[in-house]
Amino acid sequence: MKEKVSVELDKIRPSLQADGGDVELVDVIDGVVKVKLKGACAGCPMSTMTIKNGIERYLKQQIPDVKSVEQV
Repeated sequence: MKEKVSVELDKIRPSLQADGGDVELVDVIDGVVKVKLKGACAGCPMSTMTIKNGIERYLKQQIPDVKSVEQV
């Protein structure tokens, strides 16, 4: 499952990079995806929205086994 998540994150990475940020996959444990935001995303006050309404929603659509996405 970690490989599937990595492939899907690569598809949305360009939109984060366009705003000066990036996302790094840390781990996937029992359907919980752990990511680290980098660059401009790391200090952005909207980072929680990016994770929950952006990354998590997208990953759940693409990979039904994803339960949630958490920032570490």
